[in-house]
Amino acid sequence: MFKRIAPIIALSMLSGCTMMQGDNYHQATLAAIHRSESNVNAHLTNVELQLSNQMDFIDSLQREIHELKNHVTTLEQTTSQIESNTTDNAEEQNNKLGNLTIPAHKPRNKIVLGSVENVSIDAINQSFKARVDTGAATSSLNAVDVQEFERNGKNWVRFHLVKGDNANKRTPWVEAPILRHVRIRQANSEKAERRAVIKLWVKLGNIHEQTPFTLADRKEMSHAILLGREFIRDIAVVDVGKEFIQSDNTKK
Repeated sequence: MFKRIAPIIALSMLSGCTMMQGDNYHQATLAAIHRSESNVNAHLTNVELQLSNQMDFIDSLQREIHELKNHVTTLEQTTSQIESNTTDNAEEQNNKLGNLTIPAHKPRNKIVLGSVENVSIDAINQSFKARVDTGAATSSLNAVDVQEFERNGKNWVRFHLVKGDNANKRTPWVEAPILRHVRIRQANSEKAERRAVIKLWVKLGNIHEQTPFTLADRKEMSHAILLGREFIRDIAVVDVGKEFIQSDNTKK
């Protein structure tokens, strides 16, 4: 009897287990579907919110564009009115001026120098007549007895500064560090000479500047010093028809 009932009991137990597993799977599926729906709804809500914000931003931009167009129109009208008034005023001024000659523009805040001026060299506290030449870039000195030497690891030079017509009279030694060397070719010689370039403080009237000088052979020139463009640049102009505008011509 038991042998007949045992298979039936086993089948019933297996059937119950299968039904329980099916119910669990069904519940898990329903839970996953609910979670997905929740995620989709949340995403849709975010998208709708972003679209709403973008629409508000677009409306704001359209209002700003409209206001800018109004400003541009106002500016154009104002500019047109100003130009019209300026033209009318210019015509009125021209009618008043008639054939009146307007003086030529003169450089402002610049000192006028003559073609020859007296200058003072700070290093030896002596004055010399100098040629002011806008055609020369660098200033030059009539240097004699030129001697190069080393001081504190740097190249220096010493020399005497003399006038061409008084070459036998020696001034005190002038000493200065060498900035660089240049090659100078004299008109009567095919050989270029190596000359030192230095900086010295020079005073001319109210001008007191430190400027580069080439130690040149100017014994054939009428002036021991030549002042070039680097000295007068941005601070002075030259009236070539006059001399000693900023200095006393009685000084030697």
